[in-house]
Amino acid sequence: MSPEQCLKARTLLNWTPADLARAAGVSVITVRNFEAGKLGAGRRAPTLMELALEGAGIRFSHCAGERSVQLAGRDQ
Repeated sequence: MSPEQCLKARTLLNWTPADLARAAGVSVITVRNFEAGKLGAGRRAPTLMELALEGAGIRFSHCAGERSVQLAGRDQ
């Protein structure tokens, strides 16, 4: 999951950074830092955030070099 995908996923769910932080078990600052591209590689937080978003119905796809984000049951 890229920072841009994270922000788009939150938007689709109408979640605030605090909502995602709560669902993923991370801090709000971690969410904000990740979305700003300031979270270092190898951190576990992006994986936890991705799992939380997927659990809420977000689908991430990587096809032909493009990354997309969809809410399950909707075409984007």
